[in-house]
Amino acid sequence: ASNKVHGILPLVELKSFLFGHYAVSLPFFNYGGLLASSETAQQALLLAASELSKRLSLRHLELRHTTPIKTAMPCRTDKVLMQLALPESVELLWRQLGPKMRAQIKRADRENIVIKEGGAELVASFYAVFAQNMRDLGTPVYTKKLFEWIVQAFPDESRIIVIEQGDKPIAAAFLLGDKRGRLEIPWASSLKEYNRMSVNMRLYWEVLQYAIAHRYPLFDFGRSTMDSGTYRFKKQWGASPVQCYWYYGLKEGGELPQLNPDNPKFRLAIRLWQRLPLAWTKILGPVIVKSLP
Repeated sequence: ASNKVHGILPLVELKSFLFGHYAVSLPFFNYGGLLASSETAQQALLLAASELSKRLSLRHLELRHTTPIKTAMPCRTDKVLMQLALPESVELLWRQLGPKMRAQIKRADRENIVIKEGGAELVASFYAVFAQNMRDLGTPVYTKKLFEWIVQAFPDESRIIVIEQGDKPIAAAFLLGDKRGRLEIPWASSLKEYNRMSVNMRLYWEVLQYAIAHRYPLFDFGRSTMDSGTYRFKKQWGASPVQCYWYYGLKEGGELPQLNPDNPKFRLAIRLWQRLPLAWTKILGPVIVKSLP
């Protein structure tokens, strides 16, 4: 039938004075690109995206995939997703971890911590940790409303886990699950002054226990650069890398974008951001970050 859908390519237009004018499928997440029932449909969507880019005078297009597509567009492959196939029981996972990791996980339990799991009622606690950690990293933070909206729109798919000490949130994770059996952790943070008690290890152990208890076969630790610190952290839990394929539609003579904290161009801005009062970053951060992919 002529009205049958043969493919889809979601694109979100981003525009700012600081970072330029471009489109991404999909910003804030690691993948969410082109889906097509045939190569003909795929090529038609790529052509339409290219024409849209010219019409809107975009600096570039960014298509985020976890499988390669047939195109001449330049592709970046320096990022991987770290994914862990979960065993049937927590006991099996515990036995897979080395003695050093098990000791680190137990460390926080000696510090009178309280662990909470919930939804909308924990957004404020999660955000208190997340916003401070983002400031300490020198990264603009999302608005708290984003997380409130996600929990409201996806009450069954979202979950928040918070670790407190003396009523103070010190580590937190925001989880999203899907019906295919994958649980992801798009956002997690811990306060650096509690690093001595390995609270981040305890947080991830709680998250993995939750995943197994709710029968998720796959846990996605999120995106990392190969052999980076976050890559090694995720690998120690048994996670394996899954290649990301990010394709770019560039203007003639254009270079691949470098919108990441490792770009020396942003070094001074990051240092300045780390010195801002936390309250300022909660006001300024959402204005800036909505233009970042």
